[in-house]
Amino acid sequence: MRYSATDKLEIIRLVETSSLSVRRTLATIGIAKSTFYAWLDRYETGGFEALHDRKPKPGRVWNRIPDDVRERIVELALEEPELSSREVAVAFTDREQSFVSEASVYRILKANGLVTSPAFIVMKAADKFSNPTTAINQLWQTDFTYLKVADWGWFFLSTVLDDFSRYIVSWKLCTTMTAYDVTDTLELALQASGLDSVTVKRRPRLLSDNGPSYVAKDLAEWLDDQGMAHTRGKPYHPMTQGKIERWHLSLKCQILLENYYLPGDLKNAIADFVEHYNHRRYHESLDNLTPADVYFGRGQRILQKRKEIKRKTIEQRRRQHFKAAA
Repeated sequence: MRYSATDKLEIIRLVETSSLSVRRTLATIGIAKSTFYAWLDRYETGGFEALHDRKPKPGRVWNRIPDDVRERIVELALEEPELSSREVAVAFTDREQSFVSEASVYRILKANGLVTSPAFIVMKAADKFSNPTTAINQLWQTDFTYLKVADWGWFFLSTVLDDFSRYIVSWKLCTTMTAYDVTDTLELALQASGLDSVTVKRRPRLLSDNGPSYVAKDLAEWLDDQGMAHTRGKPYHPMTQGKIERWHLSLKCQILLENYYLPGDLKNAIADFVEHYNHRRYHESLDNLTPADVYFGRGQRILQKRKEIKRKTIEQRRRQHFKAAA
């Protein structure tokens, strides 16, 4: 039986969300494991378009990426090895003003031994929250994480993250995890966002876990004075604060590569990573924009510019193809 690209994607989604094992799910719907994983590999590599049945390729492809562009992509990946193939594609478009798709960059880098096939984990989860935020400063997520300084002991990083943009509004390196540390971080966030000096209809709602500092009476009184509502996540369900938990993971993957012997060194490293995270790190969930692009309202302008770059690049390749074929 021949399946359309839409059918193949539906089968992949069905397996992802099934409560049964992959083998049992495929046996139930009558799909061979080898066929399913071939579809999955094509989807992971080239997205939905790669699921279409492959047709014989012409001798010359009009949209083929020029060799000099391929070389510059490889050079960018070597210069900034921390970038994923997706981030290389976006960075190349923004810097070179020339469009190359994520799938094409992945294939180029893989052919040069610069990426490996992604690990696939089937997990059951919703595609998005049922009531997502629609603008900045509607909801702030906050939490603590711990970091160690040699011979000094443990320090605690308190962070306020804007839910809509993932922008780190404020942070503070603390020696304790009290309600006062939380309010200090929130005061820094109000100052950074300008909400301490303007009158707004509604201040951000705070989302936290149920740690002692977040259920403290002192915090409740401070939030009441500031006109801020407070929501606490369900116990033993850290996914509620998933965005700030993901921030902690990204931070530690970088910060923990070094040892720190003075609190000031750790603080400087955190400041550098916050700058990178807010202003230079492309987020797939934000349409490959940075948190600062979204938070400061320049995201749509950047997306429109990228769309125009893509149009011009494709037109240029088409003209070059017909010129060479003439």
